[in-house]
Amino acid sequence: MRFPEARILVFAKAPVPGRVKTRLTPVLTPARAAALAHDLLVECVERLTRTALAPLELWCAPDSSHPCFQALAAAHGLSLHRQQGRDLGERLAWATAEALRRSEAVLLVGTDSPELDAEYCARALAGLEQAPSVIGPAEDGGYVLLGLKTMVPEIFRDMPWGSATVGALTRSRLHGLGHDCIQLPMLWDLDRPADLERYQRLRATRASAHGA
Repeated sequence: MRFPEARILVFAKAPVPGRVKTRLTPVLTPARAAALAHDLLVECVERLTRTALAPLELWCAPDSSHPCFQALAAAHGLSLHRQQGRDLGERLAWATAEALRRSEAVLLVGTDSPELDAEYCARALAGLEQAPSVIGPAEDGGYVLLGLKTMVPEIFRDMPWGSATVGALTRSRLHGLGHDCIQLPMLWDLDRPADLERYQRLRATRASAHGA
């Protein structure tokens, strides 16, 4: 592996109808929204395991028992971990601290950005060889990736998760604590009904390229 001492932590919810992609349910039924969440998770793992980049860990909510998690672990040799905490900040902080006890650097990623791939993560891990933190900003103001070499609890506490200020506030706190932060190119998340067509176009383009 190119970065054997690092870990890529993929955060995912079990694709259960009514509990995932709820902002899309005006145009998708709960079952179709869950199927989409399943597809995004599977595609994300497949993209990130396509090259021998770094050990991949799947951080699961509410636990790792869902058949999708078990199938991905078996197919790709992933380790499964249960998210722990009362909110997203606590869950990210707990996983980061736990993983940094076993590694020299971590990348925190979700499954909602169809553009996030192994090459993007490789740029992030290379960036962590030059700086203590790396962020991949999202178009909605959040971030699709956060890379750290040391635990920084302040960037997970009292954060307005889901708002358009998360990315900027994270960068501001890092800089305020003296942590240089490398910023990667901006990507987009699939969160709104308007993103569905964009996702379908991307899938069609990839399918065409693969077929060629």
